[in-house]
Amino acid sequence: MKRVKVSNNVIRRLPRYLRKLDELTEAGISRISSFELGHQLGFTPSQIRQDFSCFGEFGQQGYGYNVPALRAEIASILGMDRGFQAIMIGVGNIGRALTENFNFKEWGFRLIAAFDVRPEIIGTMFHEVPILSMDMLAQFLRENRVDAAVLTVPKEAAVPVTEMLTANGVEAIWNFTNVELTEPNSSTLVENIHFSDSLLSLSYFIAERSDERAAKAARSEKN
Repeated sequence: MKRVKVSNNVIRRLPRYLRKLDELTEAGISRISSFELGHQLGFTPSQIRQDFSCFGEFGQQGYGYNVPALRAEIASILGMDRGFQAIMIGVGNIGRALTENFNFKEWGFRLIAAFDVRPEIIGTMFHEVPILSMDMLAQFLRENRVDAAVLTVPKEAAVPVTEMLTANGVEAIWNFTNVELTEPNSSTLVENIHFSDSLLSLSYFIAERSDERAAKAARSEKN
């Protein structure tokens, strides 16, 4: 597939398209127009067409989009058919919850190993994923292709573990440590996940609505 430079905003919307197409497939819908797809996602039809045009022409005039074909195209664009391999660093509460509830394989990643420092879990299996000692991490990275690392270690371990991962050529880090990791001199991609960001955004909108209601009530009283 020919790769072109696409804006980050478009890339961030692709997973939403994918999830919606999965919903449509489950509902038995095989064809959809840009108008209806945009309506269901809260986008304009022109936004839909503009996003898809970054990667080719997937729809037909007067027909719309073939749902299974479009889903396959987006999955390929997102690299879900590449067979990426991932490891997890830290098998605490977040790490165990992810392994237990998130189907990495469904989204194009095979979780091949996890690493931890606790002797009581080293050498065990968790949902078919072997848990190895952190002491083995450097050797494992040298001997295996690791495309991405899921980082769920305590805050104090985030930076040194990241340095080890980047030094050994890991392509990407999915970071759940609540530490903003940046590696300006490294080619490693870092996706920082902060649960508080979504909650605080929600908090803002709740407060905004509350203030609007209070202002409206105050105006009513004056009248």
